[in-house]
Amino acid sequence: MTNDSGRHQKGRPFYGYYLLAVTFLFLLLFNGSGIWVFSLFVKPLEASLGWGRGQVMAGFTIYYAMVGIASPLVGRFVDRYGARPVIPAGAIVMGIGFLLVSRMSDLYLFYLGYVIVGAGAAAMGPVPCSAIVSNWFRRKRGLALGLMSAGIGAGGVVVAPFIGYMLSQYDWRAAYLSLGIMLVAITVPLALGVVRTRPSEMGLYPDGDDAPIEDTIDPGRATGEAASFTLKQALRTRTFWLIAVSFACYGFGTGGAQQASVPFLDDMGYPMATTVTALGIIGIGSTIGKVLFGRLCDKIQANQAFAIGLVLWLAGVLVLLTVRADSPQMVVWTYASLAGLGSGAWLPTLSMLAGSRFGLLHYGAVLGTMNICLSMGISAGPLFSGLMHDATGSYFAAFTICAGLLLFAIPTILFAKRPELPS
Repeated sequence: MTNDSGRHQKGRPFYGYYLLAVTFLFLLLFNGSGIWVFSLFVKPLEASLGWGRGQVMAGFTIYYAMVGIASPLVGRFVDRYGARPVIPAGAIVMGIGFLLVSRMSDLYLFYLGYVIVGAGAAAMGPVPCSAIVSNWFRRKRGLALGLMSAGIGAGGVVVAPFIGYMLSQYDWRAAYLSLGIMLVAITVPLALGVVRTRPSEMGLYPDGDDAPIEDTIDPGRATGEAASFTLKQALRTRTFWLIAVSFACYGFGTGGAQQASVPFLDDMGYPMATTVTALGIIGIGSTIGKVLFGRLCDKIQANQAFAIGLVLWLAGVLVLLTVRADSPQMVVWTYASLAGLGSGAWLPTLSMLAGSRFGLLHYGAVLGTMNICLSMGISAGPLFSGLMHDATGSYFAAFTICAGLLLFAIPTILFAKRPELPS
């Protein structure tokens, strides 16, 4: 390859910026159709089909467990074949899953539908999107990952109100069907037309540079291909498991609190408009937080940045524990604001930790395996909260345990230092 072929042509925007935009949109659809809207279906399904909340929330557990289970395989496919064929395939699979859910009336078909949705979501979610952005950006990778990750929060701002409208004007079947159509119609053409996993596929270099430069993701430590751990090597380090445990606790605590907060607020007598607005505030906070935490990762260590996010979420859950039927709405907005900003931490910091601690050559496989632990936590938390409510008639115990796990995760992640690459 000549130097001219790799040179960023003056007058043309760096192609990585287009990839930032489409990965932002993919994550908006990924999370908007998953975490942000699932809780909105709890009461409609309960009323229409007579299922208990624990039974409904088991669908969320299945969904996010499948995201985690499929993530390492997705990561390996991305490492080998690139993200361009993986992302549209994931969108189509998600669409098929939502089509099945929109037509079902039996619990086992509801669960099967979410098995399919979860498998597809893994293929268009954080693993392929983070791999794309990490390959295209070096000097300000944290900021780039933060901007990409903002799509996670934007899903709450855009998709949750849309589904709230569909549920109020039509029914849950139409709402599920609209999710499937939207995912396929937007994602497939954009992924096939725009996505390129690495700059070398277009004769370019990261950051639009004229020539390759040393990776500066973590000062004092090269993290390119020469300094990369294999997945097997990463699994043998204490650092990997500290990260995994911390993010599993985060997933359980935040998933259990956020998904239960919608039926909890409904039980307290708050109108649907209040709960949807709370989700919107969390979404806005998460969108802002993703950018702030991404930028913060360029200034301080990613594990320190994640610890700050954990503190914010912990404060939010503690506020949620004080909510009563006669509480002013400002208390709900305070919970949502803290939770939203705290939600901004996980994806930019996890993406940075995978790259800065273990390198980029096997990035997809390492990040995908880390994502199992996060996803298992997120999948188990809402089920636990639903079952605790069914057993006790209250979410108090569930929220208390969620807060305890978030507290435990703070010192755990702070011990996740850089491991030495085996010789």
